[in-house]
Amino acid sequence: MPLSTKNDAALPWEESSVETITEITPNFSLIVWNDEVNTFEWVIETLIEVCDHSEEQAEQCALFIHYKGKFAVKKGDYDFLKPMCDAITDRGIGATIEVFV
Repeated sequence: MPLSTKNDAALPWEESSVETITEITPNFSLIVWNDEVNTFEWVIETLIEVCDHSEEQAEQCALFIHYKGKFAVKKGDYDFLKPMCDAITDRGIGATIEVFV
């Protein structure tokens, strides 16, 4: 007598098709640059108000900016980051948006 299962139908994962996403959406980073003009307090206040960082997060970002020369303070799509970048630069702090992989 041959072995058989209750139902000889294909297993569920064999029936489903797998879709592959072929278009890659670029991701962006909002980079804040160190300078010799702006104070830690001003950068921290800006990150809290513009990027909605907590005080602790803003302080940590400010330290990275100071010691590394720049830091990605926010990631997202371009349209999300552009108003933040503009608001930061309007406050006299250097900021750019860069593509990250």
